Amino acid sequence: MSNSRFTVAVHAMTLMATFEDINPEKTPTSKEIARSVRTNPVVIRRILGDLRRAGLVTSQAGVKGGVRLTRSAGEITLCDVYRAVEKDVLLPLHNSPPNAVCPIGSVIGDVLSAIFIDAQNAMEARLAAVTIADVMRDTLEITEPRFVEMLQRYLQT
Repeated sequence: MSNSRFTVAVHAMTLMATFEDINPEKTPTSKEIARSVRTNPVVIRRILGDLRRAGLVTSQAGVKGGVRLTRSAGEITLCDVYRAVEKDVLLPLHNSPPNAVCPIGSVIGDVLSAIFIDAQNAMEARLAAVTIADVMRDTLEITEPRFVEMLQRYLQT
C-alpha cells in the first residue's frame, strides 16, 4: 500500500517556508496548501496535526490565520518530518508468524529484521542530511526566475 503522507508533509512545509521567505506577513491556510497538493483540506489538516504535535508547525485561526514553521527551514530536516507523520514501519515483517517448524520460516524474521533495521537507519540518516530549506532552494532553482510571479498568480486564482 502506498502512503504519501511524508511527501505531502514535505510539500506543505516547503510551501510554508516559501511563503515566509517571500512575504512573512502571509501564512498559507490548509485550503491553500490543499490546493497546491491537489487534495482535500481535511487530509492536509490531519497531516498538519501530526506536524503540530511534533512541534514543527504552529497555526493561527481567523482571517489572518494560517500555518507556519516553528523553526527556520534550515533547522528542520526531512527526518524530523518523516518521524512526525509516518507511524508505520517502513519494511514490515510478516502479518502473521511464519511456520516455526520450517527451517526458513523459523529464522527468516530475525534475518530480515536486521536487514530492515539497517535500511531504515540508512534512509533516516539520508533524510537527516536534507532540510526543508534545501528542498525549497532546489524547488526555486527549477522555477526561477518566474517563481514569484507564478506564486502570486496562483494565489490570486
